[in-house]
Amino acid sequence: MTSPHQFPTGFVWGAATSAYQIEGSPLADGAGPSNWHRFSHTPGRTERDATGDRACDHYRRYADDVALLRDMGLGAYRFSIAWSRIFPDGHGRLNTKGLDFYRRLLDCLADAGIEPFVTLHHWDLPAALDDRGGWAHRDMAGWFGDYAHQLFRAFNGRVRHWVTLNEPWVIVQEGYVAGTHPPGRRSMSLARQAAHNLLRGHGLAVQAFRADGGEGRIGLVVNLEPKYAASERPEDLAAMRRLHAWMNRLYLDPVFLGRYPDELGEIDGWTGEAFPAADFRLIREPIDFLGINYYSRSVVRDAPGLAPFGAERVLQAQAPHTALGWEVFAEGLKSCLLWVKRRYGDLPLYITENGAAFDDEPPTGGRLADPLRVDYLRRHLLAAHAAIAEGVDLRGYFAWSLLDNFEWAFGYDKRFGLIHVDYATQARTLKDSAHFYRRVVESHGAELWR
Repeated sequence: MTSPHQFPTGFVWGAATSAYQIEGSPLADGAGPSNWHRFSHTPGRTERDATGDRACDHYRRYADDVALLRDMGLGAYRFSIAWSRIFPDGHGRLNTKGLDFYRRLLDCLADAGIEPFVTLHHWDLPAALDDRGGWAHRDMAGWFGDYAHQLFRAFNGRVRHWVTLNEPWVIVQEGYVAGTHPPGRRSMSLARQAAHNLLRGHGLAVQAFRADGGEGRIGLVVNLEPKYAASERPEDLAAMRRLHAWMNRLYLDPVFLGRYPDELGEIDGWTGEAFPAADFRLIREPIDFLGINYYSRSVVRDAPGLAPFGAERVLQAQAPHTALGWEVFAEGLKSCLLWVKRRYGDLPLYITENGAAFDDEPPTGGRLADPLRVDYLRRHLLAAHAAIAEGVDLRGYFAWSLLDNFEWAFGYDKRFGLIHVDYATQARTLKDSAHFYRRVVESHGAELWR
């Protein structure tokens, strides 16, 4: 550390977004429809039937948004690439105009001195692949590897940090268990196949990166949520372990340990034919870093009749909560970082998403006060600093999100942004949290103690 009240030299400060949430113009310049484009155009699937057709219009306003990143003093920007802009049919025919958009964005970032952290897949799958079974289809891993290979070749030397998958747990949980995201299925059998194929796809992408002689580093991003038992009853402790295995270990144990958690066998519908040993050798392809998305914790108790997990959350009524009902629990970020270090080793880590939705009032006189978000950021950054002090190799922090955006099934009602977006006019207004974050970056963290 440069001082006890600063972050290590070289610590990366950034903000994050994803393609379908901000870009708009989803079918422009030869792009194919994604599963999210089709899903959001299905009545009743999203809040107020919102779609990403316009979103934040980043596809046309990217230069303005990069200027905002620069003005906030941020050194890095994490964004994702829309697969269906590159391969409208999922694989095969390449759309060079889609590549050109991201070339322009990368040029703009380079001119601003901002490091790109590029995510290959942040949930929006080409609809043509969804029609063929999506992630539950074993060939999906190969199609993903081919897509990754094309991007590594196209942007070699221009992108030094790649992420294969963002939050595969959400793809499986919401898409194949709860059915609230595409493909809208409710089948633990399909969920098991999808989880495994996502991991195989990750492994093939890492292999492609190495084979292509890719410059830089490649990693995986998972969302972690520490689980706490509602009581010391054996049943509640067992429920906690099941959900911890399902959410926090399902994608990390195979990558780092070469196996799935034993506790998954206690989940209704998980069991099936054993996966080949060669799959786990593929999944264990070494990565250079791990990204952690952290928002909250959950307290759980045994609920025998509640399939498939036999567990449920217990609301912490006295705790502060975000607009999504998520408990504000900064201590959980530190515990997640330390848990990863203890279980999987001393690998480089990034906090690739952290933020909160609150019921912001519209801007007044060019200002938007959001004290709850400022407090949230301060608490979590202090927790991150405490984890570093205890030996965690944390390399950077990305606030979620740069902009208010299309928040998936929640539509546009939930605002996570450091920057307010007026969706009617597309006007951007820096919230107080953006100004606070800028001071944190300028002081290399010292602002947190002021």
